[in-house]
Amino acid sequence: MRSAVNWFLFSTSSTAMIDLRHNVNTLTRDLRVYLENQVKINLSGSGVGLSLVLGFGAAYICYYLSSIAKKPQLITGAETLSQFLQRYCPVVTETYYPTFWCWEARIQTLLRPFITTKPWVKYRNQLIKTADGGHISLDWNDSDENALYPVSATRPIIIILPGLTGTSKESYILHMVKQSEVLGYRSVIFNNRGVSGEELLTPRTYCAANTEDLETVISHVQNTFAEAPLMAAGVSMGGHRPVLEKSFDIDYVLKAKTIREFDERFTSVMFGYQTIADYYRDASPYLKLKSIEIPVLCLNALDDVFSPSHAIPMQSAKQNPNVALLLTAHGGHIGFLEGIFPRWATYMDRVFKQFTQAVFEHRDELKNT
Repeated sequence: MRSAVNWFLFSTSSTAMIDLRHNVNTLTRDLRVYLENQVKINLSGSGVGLSLVLGFGAAYICYYLSSIAKKPQLITGAETLSQFLQRYCPVVTETYYPTFWCWEARIQTLLRPFITTKPWVKYRNQLIKTADGGHISLDWNDSDENALYPVSATRPIIIILPGLTGTSKESYILHMVKQSEVLGYRSVIFNNRGVSGEELLTPRTYCAANTEDLETVISHVQNTFAEAPLMAAGVSMGGHRPVLEKSFDIDYVLKAKTIREFDERFTSVMFGYQTIADYYRDASPYLKLKSIEIPVLCLNALDDVFSPSHAIPMQSAKQNPNVALLLTAHGGHIGFLEGIFPRWATYMDRVFKQFTQAVFEHRDELKNT
């Protein structure tokens, strides 16, 4: 798909290049009007200044449209799943236009928490017990006031899993909850142990390879709303010291300068791995993709600073008809900023909304994929 896009943009004999030149001329004209009327810079009397500004602007626009804005790659293990996504999730076939002034991966990753808004969300908190004597904090948004699904017992439910150290208060989680609310769905955020302000009862937090707490949450949700359809959405991957220091050298742990050092000194030890390599091998999705038995859509930017392109198991995904990878050229790690002023919904939010709606409203077709 990428080669086709590059050919489309760079072919000098195609109508696409004609459209590109037209767009550049229009944009440079608009840039001049903006500079003169809004910024109050008079460029009419300075041919050199005008040429430099508009020349730079035109060159950057050409570079952005030809090298930055691209359609995502859709990699699936079955043509039927691909067709389902293209039919009900049109975003997978549309060009992703990252914010033109901050498309670089590290900038997208760092700026997202500060740029995007935090919409107000009404939560209902619940603590559920675990088998080892601990508890898990769940934040529910029930969407009771939405008339699309007035029957509470059968209202679709989305379990949302925040990223590393994330909670229900993160901006990207709040936007996902608002998207769910608009569609009339009930959402419940699974806060990992010790990160959302609740007391840590046992010397255990979480790791990427352990699913016991998640299984506890799923069972609780299914038992509470047995008639409601259910799906889960996860993003990316602290505890209270008085409990943890009984089992770990916390001062030594906190001296870790990298995630690998932290996992080696803390996470892998907590969950009984002999080496950090054993933990990472067990946590990697590479060996687990073949075991997935329900349709899954995974969004990843190829320039993700934590999950780079060479670590994405593309070949394994092609071997499972239930797996689809949506890979954008840019977006960073949970960035996916788009628009001139990217304060609201991101590209990730649009993918989440469309896929969620497709799963709940066309799940009979999805079962046949």
